[in-house]
Amino acid sequence: MTLNPRQTALLEEVRSQGFASIDELARKFGVTLQTVRRDVNLLAEAGMLARFHGGVRVEGSTVENIAYRQRQGLNAEGKARIARAVASAVPEGCSLILNIGTTVEEIARELMHHRGLRVITNNLNVASILADNPDCEVIVAGGVLRSRDRGIVGEATVEFISQFKVDIGLIGISGIEADGTLRDYDFREVKVARTIIEHSREVWLAADASKFNRQAMVELAHVSEIDRLFTDEPLKPPFESMLEESGVRCVVAQA
Repeated sequence: MTLNPRQTALLEEVRSQGFASIDELARKFGVTLQTVRRDVNLLAEAGMLARFHGGVRVEGSTVENIAYRQRQGLNAEGKARIARAVASAVPEGCSLILNIGTTVEEIARELMHHRGLRVITNNLNVASILADNPDCEVIVAGGVLRSRDRGIVGEATVEFISQFKVDIGLIGISGIEADGTLRDYDFREVKVARTIIEHSREVWLAADASKFNRQAMVELAHVSEIDRLFTDEPLKPPFESMLEESGVRCVVAQA
């Protein structure tokens, strides 16, 4: 699902406050109540916000992610821009680890014409995509298969990835909090992502604008442990200054 500028701004407004009334949003954006209701209904159906009588609030669950099929459609255009920006920065003839996530899968599609890559992944979708690149060696981690998104997790996955040291570890994330904490929902997935960070010479994070100020239960790392952040919208406070102070290079993949 691709949001228009007003819907994106509305989503960010609710996320910054935690909740808002329909009347308040209509006044702020200078549109009718009917227009706001249509926008919030669309965002609620996508799992990005939750409706209550007379208003809307941030989706409350910190323990369960949006369903995989829904995430595939969310902000597809922004994820495609991020994927193109990442792929243009990946040199040919390098080694990478790609983890779980719909943005990471989009990046795999953009690497289809790269040559001389060696990719380690715990994502069967990524492995399936890159298997069609004849000049890319794909190494699939062992472990427990998570059927809902074909991710591979668990102690066996951690152990397998620990054998390697790659040029670039490329990870997705469920949420980036205002203090720079990176969070996700499944502690098993987090342990694998943590291992990827520790076994990569450079760590690249791909996160669209919806991930900022989004809450999740399990702490993965701090943004200061990332070398590059690829996103689809200009950063807002406090993230811009936080990344600058942490020495993180930010690439905004604009249209």
